[in-house]
Amino acid sequence: MEPIHTIRLKPGEQDRLLAGHPWIYQNELEGWSQDAAPGDLVDLHDSQGRFLGRGYLNPRTTIAVRVLARDRVPVDQEFFLARIRRATALRERLLGGRVAYRVVHGEADGLPGLVVDRYGDAVAIQLLTAGMDRRRDLILTAVEEVLRPRTIVARNDSTMREREGLPRERTVLVGQIPPDPVVTIHGLEVAVDLLEGQKTGLFLDQIDNYPLIERMAGGADVLDCFCYVGLWGLHAVRYGATRITGIDQSPAAIKQATALAERTGLADRCAFRVGNVFDELRERDRRREAFDLVILDPPAFVKARTRLPEALAGYKEINLRAMRLLRPGGFLVTCSCSYHLPVEQFRRMLWDAARDVRRTAKLVAQGAQGSDHPVLLGLAESEYLKCCVLQIL
Repeated sequence: MEPIHTIRLKPGEQDRLLAGHPWIYQNELEGWSQDAAPGDLVDLHDSQGRFLGRGYLNPRTTIAVRVLARDRVPVDQEFFLARIRRATALRERLLGGRVAYRVVHGEADGLPGLVVDRYGDAVAIQLLTAGMDRRRDLILTAVEEVLRPRTIVARNDSTMREREGLPRERTVLVGQIPPDPVVTIHGLEVAVDLLEGQKTGLFLDQIDNYPLIERMAGGADVLDCFCYVGLWGLHAVRYGATRITGIDQSPAAIKQATALAERTGLADRCAFRVGNVFDELRERDRRREAFDLVILDPPAFVKARTRLPEALAGYKEINLRAMRLLRPGGFLVTCSCSYHLPVEQFRRMLWDAARDVRRTAKLVAQGAQGSDHPVLLGLAESEYLKCCVLQIL
């Protein structure tokens, strides 16, 4: 049986844990055994010696312990089978027959440091922490038994692994990658690049938000910024847009977007181009171009809380310029996937941008990460995706 270290929290540091937060920071601990290694199991106790929970330790990282359970449950094969079965059952109940979704969303599913995404018969996993990487075989066995995939790939290319002292890797663990893996999203057949695509292949967290534009896309001239493989824009065309222009700085993403438009028979209304969105917005503003619908779905600008002011400046610039490009009565879909940026601050930035360009902005719809990316109450960091739909007058 795997040894379990005992660690005490400093006096008064147990309150956040008792309220449901699953992270313990180094400065909250009294210390740990010198022979403790990254990924070792630990039992947490308060300063009086009362048991609080079981998790795994990484002495090298700011988040020293990630909690797995509030009791002394064995962290064995049955543990991972039970957690992954429970997570899968939730998605099957909420999503029905959808074939592309997140099966395991880290802390929200009681498996901090683990991501499991499903694309039909293929599964992509991310082992983001030393604690999960050490239990790779247990996780693979559980994924194979519960999901029965033909293919499993490891997308362990996140910078988070470097902070955990782990190498980055992309590799096929089980089976072979199909020559042309395709999933259906809202009626669109979408090719998935399991090894080279962003995240684990697609941005699954936005799938529930695409229908937000259904009633505003009809007859619209659309500008889709940070378009990646073009799913926002292609949904707009399916909903009746007359023309979409998609911009992304990745040539590979633009190549995929163009191929997807051709695959779906929508290419005659689509134009995708490689470009820097900041520069493109500035130039289109200079030329006084006008659109009926502008979509902003950028990567995370806020990588650390200390960088929030400069990130807000970046968000404000693209939103301000997007508002200037909109015809009166047009719509702006604007997103942020930065969990360091609270929704209230995001909306305040949008208000400031509208005020600076002397436009009136009305929030007419809003979205968040899909139900396959549940938010753990007590862990504010698990609520990260913000999607606001504004009418600009």
